[in-house]
Amino acid sequence: MQKIGLNQTLTQTTKLSPTQIQVIKMLELPSIELSQRINEELQENPALEEGRDEAEEKENYTDEYIDEDGYMPEDEYDEGRQRDPLQNEDFNYEQYVSDDETPSYATQQQYNPSDEDRREVPIIGGSSLIEELKSQIYLTHMTKPQRHIAKWVLGNIDDDGYLRRTTEQLVDDLMFQEQLQVSDDEMNEIVSQIKQFEPAGIASATLQECLLTQLSRKPQTDSVKLARTILDEYFDAFSKHHFDKIIQRIGCSNEEFQQAVQEIMHLNQKPANAFVGSVYETQRETIIPDFTIEERNDELFVVLNTGDIPELHVSREYKEMLETYSDMPQTTETRQATQFIRGKLDSAKWFIDAIRQRNETLMKTMSAILRFQYDFFLDGEETSLKPMILQDIADRTGYDVSTISRVSNSKYVETRFGIYPLKYFFSESMTNIEGDEVSTREIKKILQEVIDGEDKRNPLNDEQLVEALREHGYPIARRTIAKYRDLLGIPVARLRKTL
Repeated sequence: MQKIGLNQTLTQTTKLSPTQIQVIKMLELPSIELSQRINEELQENPALEEGRDEAEEKENYTDEYIDEDGYMPEDEYDEGRQRDPLQNEDFNYEQYVSDDETPSYATQQQYNPSDEDRREVPIIGGSSLIEELKSQIYLTHMTKPQRHIAKWVLGNIDDDGYLRRTTEQLVDDLMFQEQLQVSDDEMNEIVSQIKQFEPAGIASATLQECLLTQLSRKPQTDSVKLARTILDEYFDAFSKHHFDKIIQRIGCSNEEFQQAVQEIMHLNQKPANAFVGSVYETQRETIIPDFTIEERNDELFVVLNTGDIPELHVSREYKEMLETYSDMPQTTETRQATQFIRGKLDSAKWFIDAIRQRNETLMKTMSAILRFQYDFFLDGEETSLKPMILQDIADRTGYDVSTISRVSNSKYVETRFGIYPLKYFFSESMTNIEGDEVSTREIKKILQEVIDGEDKRNPLNDEQLVEALREHGYPIARRTIAKYRDLLGIPVARLRKTL
């Protein structure tokens, strides 16, 4: 007797709504780029209009809409969050002509300090590297879809300027986050073009690749060529300081080797730092902070700086057109017209709702950072920074870690002590001798101070640095010292020695 078996496989897929897709794309945009994105949408969609709908009931935007943390109350957003445009399968024109629209304050500028109150403040903790890299995209021969992917790839570059994610990881994340499918070859081609950007070494996967890229762009003198050979063929031996073996195998003189080493020592191990002091200095004033920390009644609160971002509303003319066509006899032409108008209205409503959700997400995230790092925002002392990772803010906001990462990318906050990138407030942690958690940023600062104060004729080796930091209350292993020293771009003791 023949048995017939039935195998059933249950799979679950997540389909993002148009609003969710819009929000994901907008979260990474700083205020300037968001303003540009809105202008593009206003030009493309006639159902989206700038300003307040005159037919709507006048609403005065006052502080009653803002809670003590500086963002809209939960109930104002819950109503919008529960309204998914895709859930209503049956066409009903009344949903488009209803006066129950997204409140104007949801996309309206929340606070705009007067020009006389604005002051020049320094930009602290980094530069607008990502914005500069994005501008270089338009100097390539990339297609429009490729440029979009390239901008997304730039968001994966870490603070040191490295792109440490594999092609497979990038392709998978792009599919999940952006609903875009590209081949490995196409992704490799886009990444390859990004690696040609300035500063040299940007988007490298490894230190070796980063250094070799920088050398390849220098005049090819004998010492540079020798340096390339050393890094290309003997990188591991060079990293372990087996210099005698390298000299023997290459067959060069000690003087030639020292000249090549000097070429290597002048390279930048963290390509992102090369941006500081060059392009950064000329673009400082173009950076517009996305948030401002203001003090009111001895309390700090967050203000979302929307700048030139206008109020938006759905065109009443298009609503009336939809109502007119719905009352007409349904012919092929009227159905096509109805479908067109409906699509534009949908797109406009989704876009407005996406901006509203973006503003909410940004405010909740920054408010959580403010509460977590409150002491720092009070005194501006780096030692006041608490160890904080993305998960800490995700737990406090209820958002996913990837959402917090998108918010913190390319966003700046203005404080009384300067303008800081949001990434500045995130760091790892360790426990000191007293059992308190301290930021690794504080440890790196102390390590830098110890090395700066050493006798350069007899510099401290890593073992001695371990003892020096232990005296400061930080029991750190030698390999950790070496790691932090490398991150700070500080060479080993014998290379720091001066006569």
